[in-house]
This record gives sequence, C-alpha cells and structure tokens, in this order.
Amino acid sequence: MKIGFIGLGNMGGPMAANLAAAGHEVTGFDLSAAMPKGVAAAATGAEAATGKDVVITMLPNGAILRSVAAELIPAMTAGAVLCDCSTVDVESTRAVAEQAAAAGLDALDAPVSGGVGGATEGTLTFMVGGSDAGFATVKPLFDIMGQKAVHCGDAGAGQSAKICNNMILGVTMIATCEAFALADKLGLSREKMFDVVSTSSGYSWSMNAYCPAPGVGPKTPADNDYTPGFAAELMLKDLRLSQQAAEAVDADTPMGQTAAALYTDFVESEGGKGKDFSAMLPRFEKRGRG
Repeated sequence: MKIGFIGLGNMGGPMAANLAAAGHEVTGFDLSAAMPKGVAAAATGAEAATGKDVVITMLPNGAILRSVAAELIPAMTAGAVLCDCSTVDVESTRAVAEQAAAAGLDALDAPVSGGVGGATEGTLTFMVGGSDAGFATVKPLFDIMGQKAVHCGDAGAGQSAKICNNMILGVTMIATCEAFALADKLGLSREKMFDVVSTSSGYSWSMNAYCPAPGVGPKTPADNDYTPGFAAELMLKDLRLSQQAAEAVDADTPMGQTAAALYTDFVESEGGKGKDFSAMLPRFEKRGRG
C-alpha cells in the first residue's frame, strides 16, 4: 500500500519503520523527528497524505488531531482511510470521523497498547473504532505493527476501549504500589509478596508483567531506575481523558477519579514527571498514613 504517516516520535517512528520494512511505500511528516529507515520525507502533512491508500496519524492530543486532520482530509483521495492511532478524547475522534466521511473517506480511531517496546517489536494491540470496510483495509497494516487488532465498534469505540483499559491500569498500579509499601512496613519480603500475589487473587498485569518493585519478577522499568516505558505524565493524560468521558456520560468512577488526582500530585508536585508510571512505589514508600 501507499501510506502516509504523520507523527514520527517515540511511537510513530518505529511503527512507520515496520511498515516500510514490510515492503509498503511509506511517506512521513513530523515537525521535528527524523525520518525512520525506509520512510520518505514529505515537506508537509498534506504532501504526505496526497495519493495515499491509508494515512496514519500518531499525535499528542485531540486539539492537534483536529488541526492536522483539517490539513490532511482535503489532500486525501476519496475512498482512502484516515487511521488515527493517537490516544485522544472521544469527542475529537468523532468530530474528525464526521469530517472524513463528508469528504468521502473512511476514518478509524485505533489507539494502541504496548508502549515503545511494542511499537519497535511490532507487538502492539490496536483498539479500533470505525467502519467494517475501513477496518478490513487497514487490518493487514495492524498485523505488521501489532499482534492483535480488535474492532470495537463505530467511531469513538477504539478511544473508549483505550481509556477504560488505562483507567483500570492506573488504578491497579496504584493498588499494587500501595500493597508493596504496606508489605515493606509489615516486614514481608518483596519476593515473597510477589510469589504469593502473582499466583493468587491479587494477580494483575501491574503485578505479574510490570511489577513496580526492582529486582522482583520480570525485568521492568523499575529495574532501570524507573526510566519510562510508559511515562507517568502519559498515564495522567489517559486518566484525565477517562474522567472527561465519565463526566460527559454521567458515569460514577470514584477509583478513576482518585487515581487521576494521585497522578496529578505525583507528576505536577512530587517529581514524577519523566519517570515511569510505576514509580508510584517509591512515592508510597516515603509516605506515612497522615
């Protein structure tokens, strides 16, 4: 396929490189990032989108998505697919999908899970909203960039799935870190804590696959001084999106709300910015109940 790729940072760069390595013709545009191997550079986003079968975007937020889409959509050929892999608010996603449909384009919202490692290794999971036809067109590309793509429903369904998933992740990571900090003060070794919980009813991805305690379980960012695999500020972004969505549909999400407040404090006033989101553990270690 002929593919345009807009946004070639930590996630988009390796995703585009994997598509190029698989033999697709990829043209990229980014305001600052270098072009990945095999990706041709365009002078503008519109140039990268012109004449392409699929245009993929990986952008920081909904406002930027709206702005970029306004540039891309007029340049795209009717019948092409605009596939946004960013994690943004549902309202922006649906607004862009409506604009694309009005121009005779298919639009997908396809946020990802798996982090930079998954983008590099081609093992991402895609949560996809949009038409059956659009999903069928892009599915071969999802198969290159990831290990799984789930068609969740109409426009906005992919973003909805992503923010619900990451609300769970933020809440369970906080609970896991709290439990390790409590275990420390009760005199329970972290290794014994892991051995019990990882095979008991406290089992979770936060414990078993991404343990926040250094030297326990599989290797994680905790073993590298909490250098981000998934930065705390990105978790905060997703938790805020979950609460924005909850307010819009009048959903009661007290745990998500609490997690958002804790990550706000951690990122904005407790030195958590630039650390992995699992660095909540040393944060709890230093604190007493008061």
